[in-house]
Amino acid sequence: MNTIDDIVAHADELRASDIHIAAGVPLRLRIDGRLVDADDHPLDAHDCELLAREAAGELYSKVEHIGEVDLAATYANGVRCRLNLYRSRGSICLAIRLLSSSIPPLDSLGLPPIVKELALRRRGIIIVTGETGSGKSTTLAAILDEINHTRREHAITLEDPIEYIYHPDKCSIEQREIGSDTESYAAGLRAALREDPDIILIGEMRGLDTIETALTAAETGHLVLGTLHTKSAPDSVDRLVDIFPEGRQPQIRMQLSMTLAAVVSQQLLPKRSGEGRVAACEVMVVSSAIRNLIREGKTPQIANALATSAEEGGVTMDNALVRMVRDRFISSQVAIDAANDPEYVKRSSSR
Repeated sequence: MNTIDDIVAHADELRASDIHIAAGVPLRLRIDGRLVDADDHPLDAHDCELLAREAAGELYSKVEHIGEVDLAATYANGVRCRLNLYRSRGSICLAIRLLSSSIPPLDSLGLPPIVKELALRRRGIIIVTGETGSGKSTTLAAILDEINHTRREHAITLEDPIEYIYHPDKCSIEQREIGSDTESYAAGLRAALREDPDIILIGEMRGLDTIETALTAAETGHLVLGTLHTKSAPDSVDRLVDIFPEGRQPQIRMQLSMTLAAVVSQQLLPKRSGEGRVAACEVMVVSSAIRNLIREGKTPQIANALATSAEEGGVTMDNALVRMVRDRFISSQVAIDAANDPEYVKRSSSR
């Protein structure tokens, strides 16, 4: 049986984004968004346990006690990975995400030019949102690293687990991992406010306490970067507000209207060439009109405001898809399948 190093090296060579190890099926790799079998030899429970013990080392005992564990580690002479070990019907499974060995330059991600301008912001909240595997962490890391190379600031990251490793340049950057460096996002964020930060990166904006403290941090002049698991920019506003009790929601809308700077919503789509994937990106730069809609609780109207906000740098997902079809990055069918309004994308792409 191959070692974890062998498996990761092979997956990296094939440009896989993820590795899935489970009993009863062969080793599986996600390549360009699709699962493929690495071979035709099903793994048994013993194979999976040996690989899990090798991958997790001393942390393996946590799986036996609580049923799952998250960690990040480096294998195969430099391939950094994020792992989740978990139990399924009594046997151990592994989901391994392969990360880039270095943070890609923001310019290399193919995002709208306005995203680079977001790295010039000094305060407020910038959220990167999308489904699991949409490249949120990469975009967020690239924004912070752009700041790292251009400004003298103090940045603190809160991550679960730490994925990309920053190499401080002009910035001082401390990375704190949930569960080992700090108890929770909320505790780490409260502590961060006493550590003279200019920038705080929150790996995932979750939980009432975390979001409330993030709003306070932005109100007091910090730049807060974070991720959410939502499909669109307007959905992100609802997610942040709805986590609070109904009686507090008007106050949260007011705070959010004053602090939210931008939402970047993205999805990774297969390239027209059939090799690799490319990011389709919606950007909502919060204008005075959008601030009013957030404050008044009229989030259904934000989509219309976004569609007419090109002067502020706003880009809707559907318009981004249309442009990508015209530039021959993706096929029209891929764009239609990924659209919020398939008929609009189909009609506009054919012009």
